[in-house]
Amino acid sequence: MTKERKPAILYRLQSAARLGRTSLATRLLEHGLYAGQDAIMLQLAAEDGLPPGILAQRLGVRPPTVTKTIARLQSQGFVTKQASEKDQRQAHVFLTESGRDVIKTIEKSIRKTEKEALRGLDKKERKTFLKLLNRLEINLSARELARHADGADETADEEDVA
Repeated sequence: MTKERKPAILYRLQSAARLGRTSLATRLLEHGLYAGQDAIMLQLAAEDGLPPGILAQRLGVRPPTVTKTIARLQSQGFVTKQASEKDQRQAHVFLTESGRDVIKTIEKSIRKTEKEALRGLDKKERKTFLKLLNRLEINLSARELARHADGADETADEEDVA
């Protein structure tokens, strides 16, 4: 008889993140917003007028994904695209008045989802949880940075050989 294997920490973390995203997406859909739109809207609320490529980079997604989402946001009247004054080939995305109004709804939905997720945790546990998540992010981003640095070194070595 084999012992039942307990889920690994990473699996549980991914599961909690997936459930959190689903819960938030459900709340946002009640307001006519689709998954992923909130991230673009919040980026623009922080810094309006970003080009689609910068939005994609900051969100860690591919440019075609952002382009498709921006098109949907435009059709909903939440954003507008304008050509750059400096380079007509470059477009910038701006929140409309409706878009700015929806930011409050997004933020409220995020707060409700967080409150639901953290129900039963006291203030000290929440603070500890945030510290632990921060440590995980630091650890994983350090590994990612090291991996990219190693790749850059390999590329440089290959160029030196040529």
